[in-house]
Amino acid sequence: MNPNPSQTPTSEPVRFLGCSGQTLAFLSLRLWLGLRALVTGLEKFAAKVNIQEPLLDAQGQPDPSGAVVEIEKKVYGLSHYHAVPESLQTKFAGEPLLPGIFTGPFYAALGPILILLGLLLLAGICTRLSLVGMALLYTMLTFGLMLIGQDQGVSWLAIHIALVALSLSWVEHNRFTLTRS
Repeated sequence: MNPNPSQTPTSEPVRFLGCSGQTLAFLSLRLWLGLRALVTGLEKFAAKVNIQEPLLDAQGQPDPSGAVVEIEKKVYGLSHYHAVPESLQTKFAGEPLLPGIFTGPFYAALGPILILLGLLLLAGICTRLSLVGMALLYTMLTFGLMLIGQDQGVSWLAIHIALVALSLSWVEHNRFTLTRS
C-alpha cells in the first residue's frame, strides 16, 4: 500500500550492467559493424589451397603404401590478398567513370582499411570518426556497384549504410570505449 496516496510511484527503467536500452542498442550496432568490417577485411587475405597429406589407416597411422590425399584448406596470408573478385575488377576496368588511377590504390587499401575500422569500432577508439569512415567506405563501394549494375550488392551495402547512420544518431549513448570521441 502506498503510504502517501497523492504521490504515484515512479518506476525506474530496467538497466542491464548499468546501461540504458539506447546504450545497449548502440553497443549492439557497434559490435556488429565492427565485426562485419573486421571479418570482411580479414577474408580479403584468405584463400583455399590444396595440400597433400598422408592417407591414415583406421588407427590414425600413415598408410604403409605411402598413399596421399589432397585436402582443400583455407589459409590466410599477405600473398593471398584480393580486394575484390577478379570478375568485379574486370567489370570495374571497363567502366569509364572508374579510372584505373583511382581503383588501384582503392584495391590496395580496401582490406587494411576494413580491418582498421573494425578494430577501432570494437575497441571504441574514435568511434564517431570510425563510423564516418565506415560510411564513406561503404558509399564508395556502393558507387562502384551502381556503375556496373550490381543492384543486389547495392542493396546489401544500403543496409550497412543505414546501420552506420543509425549508429551515428545514437553515438551519444556510446560506452565501454578507450577514447571519448
